[in-house]
Amino acid sequence: MKSHIPKGLTGLWRGRLVPDAGGSGMARADKTLQQVLFGRADANTAFADLRGLLRGLGFEERIRGDHHIFTKEGVAEIMNLQPIGAKAKAYQVRQVRSIILKYKLGL
Repeated sequence: MKSHIPKGLTGLWRGRLVPDAGGSGMARADKTLQQVLFGRADANTAFADLRGLLRGLGFEERIRGDHHIFTKEGVAEIMNLQPIGAKAKAYQVRQVRSIILKYKLGL
């Protein structure tokens, strides 16, 4: 089955994320990356998956209460994410997408 990743984005995640013991880490990261890039379900993105995606892209995370602050050398923006229950806020998923595309992260 052929992937539906847009041209130029097929190399994302190659060698970037080590799968967890169950072997599903790569599949989950791929699914989350596709969900974020395509913008099909911004309001339905799991917060834990978004955190895993950012950590897999090399972001460092600091936690202050329910604020998860992500920084990365070479990326000017600082992302401050907060969950709504188990989901990520839709506008914050859009911010993550714009940063991934702006800095061509994972290529």
